[in-house]
Amino acid sequence: MSPVNLTRGESGIATVTIDRQKQLNALDDATIGMIHDVFDEIAADESIKVVILTGAGEKAFVAGADIQELAQQDSLEARNRALQGQSALAAIEGCGKPVIAMINGFALGGGCELALACHLRYASAKAKLGLPEVTLGIIPGYGGTQRLQRVVGRGRALEMILSGEFVSADKAHAMGLVNGVFDPDELSAGVMAVAETIAQRGPKALGFAIEAVIRGGECNLEEGLAIEADLFGLTSATEDMKEGMNAFLEKRSPEFKGR
Repeated sequence: MSPVNLTRGESGIATVTIDRQKQLNALDDATIGMIHDVFDEIAADESIKVVILTGAGEKAFVAGADIQELAQQDSLEARNRALQGQSALAAIEGCGKPVIAMINGFALGGGCELALACHLRYASAKAKLGLPEVTLGIIPGYGGTQRLQRVVGRGRALEMILSGEFVSADKAHAMGLVNGVFDPDELSAGVMAVAETIAQRGPKALGFAIEAVIRGGECNLEEGLAIEADLFGLTSATEDMKEGMNAFLEKRSPEFKGR
């Protein structure tokens, strides 16, 4: 069995499952490489509109990086491992499709960083999230120090990172780390409902909206507004824009083609 499985479903909704259940879906180097490859494939597949990313089993989304590998690394290997992990997670964030993390259990260390690279995050009520790297004498290396503060603010990010403690799903929701919390037996249906709603929207518009938010969030307001205006202009050159406008005027549902 592959540790990273891509399943294409109905309505353009795909599911990526990290499946290393004996290791609580921990991210070893091979799995990181496969994640990168799968999201490169997703980016190139026009039939995929929305992606749900989750972990196999009931215990863990992803319970961190593979400690067996980390324990053997020297300084150069550690830096290269961080760069490879960051590249794989950047492929998720930049795939041009909305990616929803379905956090079904522990999302710790690299698992929390994996969820942070997704555009939306929904958690089971039993989930625990955290960046416990300092308890091992290291720091987050797959983007956690950067993405977490952009999501929850610097103070809360430093509290999580410096304490290394886990937070409950409810606390993660209160601090804005996850978008919503579901009872465990309702998580899959709840996330699928969100995905189905998003999948009905214009694919080009979704990609441009994600780009505007991410790129704009990394610069000042004036530069962000310029990015927004440019991308707004690009959406107006698409067939989907014409279809969306005509459908509204004709009082019918749009049939977007992603062109």
